[in-house]
Amino acid sequence: MNHAHLFEEAQRFLAGGVNSPVRAFRSVGGAPLFAQRGSGKYLYCEDGRRMLDFCLSWGPLILGHAHPEVCAAVAAAAHNGATFGVPTRAETELAALIIAAFPSIERLRLVNSGTEAVMSALRVARGYTGRQMLLKCDGCYHGHVDALLVRAGSGVAELPQASSNGVPDALARLTISVPFNDPATFTRLIAQYHDEIAAVILEPVPGNMGLVVPDPAFLHTVRELTLRHGIVLILDEVISGFRLGYGGAQHRFGLVPDMTILGKIIGGGLPVGAFGGRKELMDCLAPVGDVYQAGTLSGNPIAVAAGLATLRWLERHPRTFTDLEHLVTQFAQQWRQHSPCTINAIGSLFSIFHTNRPVRNYADACAQDLDAFAKTYQQWLARDVFMPPAPFETAFVSIMHTPEDLQCLLVS
Repeated sequence: MNHAHLFEEAQRFLAGGVNSPVRAFRSVGGAPLFAQRGSGKYLYCEDGRRMLDFCLSWGPLILGHAHPEVCAAVAAAAHNGATFGVPTRAETELAALIIAAFPSIERLRLVNSGTEAVMSALRVARGYTGRQMLLKCDGCYHGHVDALLVRAGSGVAELPQASSNGVPDALARLTISVPFNDPATFTRLIAQYHDEIAAVILEPVPGNMGLVVPDPAFLHTVRELTLRHGIVLILDEVISGFRLGYGGAQHRFGLVPDMTILGKIIGGGLPVGAFGGRKELMDCLAPVGDVYQAGTLSGNPIAVAAGLATLRWLERHPRTFTDLEHLVTQFAQQWRQHSPCTINAIGSLFSIFHTNRPVRNYADACAQDLDAFAKTYQQWLARDVFMPPAPFETAFVSIMHTPEDLQCLLVS
């Protein structure tokens, strides 16, 4: 069925025709793809096309679409019942797996999305410190939490305002945003506001201004100064968690945050989020403490089953992360020989920027040629290649992808 017709129909019933803005393809032109099903590395569309998928639902599908072990786990869980409103043993099993992979996490709470996890972690940090201000980095997107839609990345990067309309000025004034990979500016602002800042929230490897590789010195400056001033350091590893390795970016770069945000892969493709950290922080939450957070579907048994199946598979196949990184690294080297456009790559993630200058922060990402990106994107679509349909996003590979698949991106 024609995608333009499907999109026209969708706009009659859904706000903007989509349930998440970037899906509307505004950055690249044309009607969005409408998926029918997925299998392995392929997305099958309503118009009959089979697309080689490097979006992978924006990251969670490290095992590819419809992996047999994940499907079997979901089917078994659904057969037993979709939701109970009381705890299940599987929730504890998933939490234990995550905590074993992330030693900085002593206690965990499951929620339904990364946005919800961020909102809850910030509330804990404010309750624990008694402070109100937050510090983030330009171009880092932490979900659509009001206070963090300030110089945010992802789809927000393409809005005409620095923040979303509808965010109260009073909330925006409580958030400081600094350039990523800029330890001098970070140090100056911490010196100025350290007594008022409850938390620094950071994507250790940003994936929402396109992929930006961190300077380890910047990351360690952030950790040193937050420790010195009693500021809660929250690492948003929704994208990087179980992507850069079994222990995420914090293991790779030797960081020990106070709190961690997870999502995407820990749900195996189903809606999930989690936040966790030091016991004394997590004990601020009700029913133990007086910071309130709740959710009817938190720890949903079907999402938990998908997450358990995915993490157990990764635990059994530790070479997965090395193999995927080798695949992406080899492609990045080929891209640099083939094209003047900048490519950033780490782990199983990569981004192509339509500029010939290095991209180390949000300002660099914004300086790319957006029209050229849209033109290249249409060439990819013509080759039946599906990349994330926006210039400020990150592409992914799964265990199903091959070097030959990545060759399809080498357009002239």
